[in-house]
Amino acid sequence: MQKLLIKGKRELSGTISISGSKNASLPILAACILSSSVKLSNVPFVKDIFTMLDLLKYIGMKITIKKKKGSIKLKNKINNQNNLAPYKLVKTMRAGVLVLGSLLTKYKKAKVSLPGGCAIGTRPVDLHLFALKKLGAKIKIKDGYIIANAKNGLTGAKFKFPSISVGATENAILAACGAKGKTEISNCAVEPEILDLIIFLKKLGCKIKINKRKISITGVNSFISKVNHKIIFDRIEAGTYLILGVLIGKKIIIKQVKPKILKYEIDLLKKMGAKIILYQNSINILKTKKLKKINISTKPYPGFPTDLQAQLMVLMTQANGVSRIQEKIFENRFMHVPELKRMGAKIEIKDKTAIINGPSKLNGAEVMATDLRASVSLVLAGLIAENRTIINRIYHLDRGYESIEKKLKNCKAEIKRV
Repeated sequence: MQKLLIKGKRELSGTISISGSKNASLPILAACILSSSVKLSNVPFVKDIFTMLDLLKYIGMKITIKKKKGSIKLKNKINNQNNLAPYKLVKTMRAGVLVLGSLLTKYKKAKVSLPGGCAIGTRPVDLHLFALKKLGAKIKIKDGYIIANAKNGLTGAKFKFPSISVGATENAILAACGAKGKTEISNCAVEPEILDLIIFLKKLGCKIKINKRKISITGVNSFISKVNHKIIFDRIEAGTYLILGVLIGKKIIIKQVKPKILKYEIDLLKKMGAKIILYQNSINILKTKKLKKINISTKPYPGFPTDLQAQLMVLMTQANGVSRIQEKIFENRFMHVPELKRMGAKIEIKDKTAIINGPSKLNGAEVMATDLRASVSLVLAGLIAENRTIINRIYHLDRGYESIEKKLKNCKAEIKRV
């Protein structure tokens, strides 16, 4: 099993180019089922993307990958369709369930394994199924599979999500695009990745309007057959390297971003004392001399993302005073805390709040990654720790961060994979 070895306490400087968004690419790949020919660019070649491509191949799509160009061509084989998404391809990645909406739209039936992914909470698919039932799908769960049918096609409906869910919003949009009549959905997630999905679906000929947390969709009978689309930048990767720059950067330049999408994160880091200069498509982070404590809660976009909670916690270990993070999205997303404590962090968990005493001197240790974002928080901790840190189970990291060692080495980090 592969490990990362990190020698910390090296001041970093250099330029990091941000990859395309994993969380935008996955629903857009699921949406490619609706078209006969799609070319996607700025795709990040991380493990979750390859898993989704394997799933689409299983369903019957022909896929051509051009890694150097960061592009993928997807073609639908007319006579060789499969409406099954098996357990072996969905078990490691929650986004596999997103093919449910597309398969129902195009083939009026689907059999999709209940999903896996990171062990950060139960994350049930109840809201996905709630939306599909509202659109007229008949659904049953049998032997670990979601079996969905809409013999006469889906029908537009008006409904409100009981709570905000990114995946359920995406699945509902994909299903409603081919439903008869108009669908109005309230209390939707409005993450930039969902807006990118909507832009892509409009290129396919879908009729979608968005107003705050309300999305209106008028179903169409057919989809445009040839489409090109460039995936937006990965704001979670960008946020991770922003935090890195504040932690241990002399001067870090982050390229290929739109700073206004990261406004909440940038404002929060500035409150903590970070020196950040914004340009149209890049961000400069200068050396931070003194970090201030802060209290935050994770919230749906445009609030602070749960996917940056673990990384921010590492930064809080270096701030002066007591900082707090309240986790409001997932019930089990503090699994990185015991590993950070092994390195010397002073963190206490009370209910759904982490209380962080800083500044703490971190020491290198052998630690274990438990999920995607926890794994990168251990990388950040290793970079500021004394001596050597060994990170086990880094396959989690490979699910969502493209070329992380190369990007860090470009900034003079001492890191290698063994």
